[in-house]
Amino acid sequence: MTDPQVALFMLGIFIFIILLGFPIAFTLMAMGVGFGYFAYFDPNRMWRAYDRAVENGADWWEQTSLWIGGFFNNQIFDLFVNQTFSVMANDVLTAVPLFLFMGYIVERANIVDRLFTTLSIVARRIPGSMAVAALVTCALFATATGIVGAVVTLMGLLAFPAMLKARYDTSFASGIICAGGTL
Repeated sequence: MTDPQVALFMLGIFIFIILLGFPIAFTLMAMGVGFGYFAYFDPNRMWRAYDRAVENGADWWEQTSLWIGGFFNNQIFDLFVNQTFSVMANDVLTAVPLFLFMGYIVERANIVDRLFTTLSIVARRIPGSMAVAALVTCALFATATGIVGAVVTLMGLLAFPAMLKARYDTSFASGIICAGGTL
């Protein structure tokens, strides 16, 4: 198969497996190893020891173990291990669990709820004060967590019902929450 055909085949398999319900991370990893095995397949390199054992008349146990060893003697496994260690050595990725932990602490302490309530009370004389309070709260919470989904979800649970109770238009209130999530 040519490279574009392999790419289309990979895309089709990816979509099919995702529609089956498998997680995307595991699907991408399995497809990377599977298609990498296909790309780096070299039978002369992989089963050289097995072929030598067959020529010398080794017993079936040694032949079987050498064949299995040859099966896993593909370069993709070396690349997989090297890439795993290079990702683990990346110092920038240590910030991800810290951002998650900070978002969890901020959410559990109700800091965002108190901030939104305080800002909406302080700015109640300004037209659209709840929208301004929601945008400011979204901006501050987004800098604390760094996760767009967390900001939109939490502000959707906190600010959206308050805005609807204050008789804001539904599309305007949801637009404010979405705009705040992109900050």
